[in-house]
Amino acid sequence: MKNWTLFAIAVLFPQASWAAEVPATLQWSQRVELSVPVSGVIQAVNVDVGDQVKKGQVLLALDGAIYQAKVAENQSAITRLSAEAAEAKRDFERVQELYARTVVATAERDQAKLRLTRADALLAEARASLRQQQKVLDDTLMRAPFDGIVVARQAEPGMSIAAGLQSQILLVLAKSGEMLARLYLSATQIEKLKAGQALTVTVGSQSYAGKVKALGLEPVKLKDEAGYQVDVSFVSKEQLRAGIAAVVKLP
Repeated sequence: MKNWTLFAIAVLFPQASWAAEVPATLQWSQRVELSVPVSGVIQAVNVDVGDQVKKGQVLLALDGAIYQAKVAENQSAITRLSAEAAEAKRDFERVQELYARTVVATAERDQAKLRLTRADALLAEARASLRQQQKVLDDTLMRAPFDGIVVARQAEPGMSIAAGLQSQILLVLAKSGEMLARLYLSATQIEKLKAGQALTVTVGSQSYAGKVKALGLEPVKLKDEAGYQVDVSFVSKEQLRAGIAAVVKLP
């Protein structure tokens, strides 16, 4: 009789011991704190909290006048050094021809070759300096690293930025469309999951098709208990917020 009762329960509630709805909290799937690697004064901030941005879009700009002047200075130096290198090359070719006809000595040819080598080295150094200055000038513009939404702004025009060991956070960007539902499971529960496994995430009255993105390997202390962190990713066309409560249905 006892065995028959257990069989009846198993038939009537086949997933009773497996299915479970676990509370979760929404997190951004990708969140970056943005700063600029050069010093300067903020000239413009082109976005505000809640703005959707595209990859490569200019979010913020420093006053780049000083860096533009340095680029122009390097370009002028390259023009001058290019002419000097070309003149040194013509001189060497002339001396080399005379040397081949035994008109000039080896020492004179070597001196011409040395002048050409120095001229080429100075030109190469100037070109390298120009690339560096152009990179610094580019760094005065903060660009979006991916399509996202601005979730925090700590920058205003006129602010002075000092580049140093500790970067000054100016904007915070989160990835658009994709969210994480973060939950914590016991060792027994997490053993039943695997990366990429399909799970359902419910936020309010809306359900989303999600998949396991990460399974924790170390327990996290939660009040009086410990659990393993699990992140379930899902795509939402609606703009959701981090920190909102959600429910994840386990198999």
